[in-house]
Amino acid sequence: MTDILVLYYSRFGSVAKMAQQIALGVEAEDDCNAVIRCVPEVSATPEQTTAEVPEQGPPYATQQDLIDCDGLVMGSPSYFGNIAAPLKYFIDQSSQVWLSGNLIGKPAAVFTATSSLHGGQESMLLNMMIPLLHHGMIISGIPYSEPALQKTRSGGTPYGASHVAGSDGKALTDDEIAACQALGKRVAQLARKLQA
Repeated sequence: MTDILVLYYSRFGSVAKMAQQIALGVEAEDDCNAVIRCVPEVSATPEQTTAEVPEQGPPYATQQDLIDCDGLVMGSPSYFGNIAAPLKYFIDQSSQVWLSGNLIGKPAAVFTATSSLHGGQESMLLNMMIPLLHHGMIISGIPYSEPALQKTRSGGTPYGASHVAGSDGKALTDDEIAACQALGKRVAQLARKLQA
């Protein structure tokens, strides 16, 4: 079984909905399994702690999840065109994984949600790729052969899946769903080819 880690942070739920669609794309590929994990909030108050198990949704990610995966699809809402602090904090803890070289040669992709169409989607996706490149991962986007990229009037880029949530948390459009599923399937296919 090829395990693809779908790792994300979601503050208001849009990125979590995208992760579910990406997981469907992963599991549309034979012998591929989506391992969905999220990261907890970080706090400016050092004394404050987060429960070890989230009240709802998937389990929190561990560094072992990075080691065990055959591919990675990572997502975060965009804050000023950059990675949300909780996901950045998790990635910043991955030095031992980097030293081991465990992620070298594995496929990776990224996804994001923004509150506006020009909310920094592409800069966000590019910024999320940087630590993955440092880990030696093989970055994949969504090729323009995916029809949703030609039709979308909301999210969706060749750099990765994206969603325009608006200030009211709009539902994913059909094109955004198609792009998410295409991205998950693509990473799963690449992981299987690289394993062979």
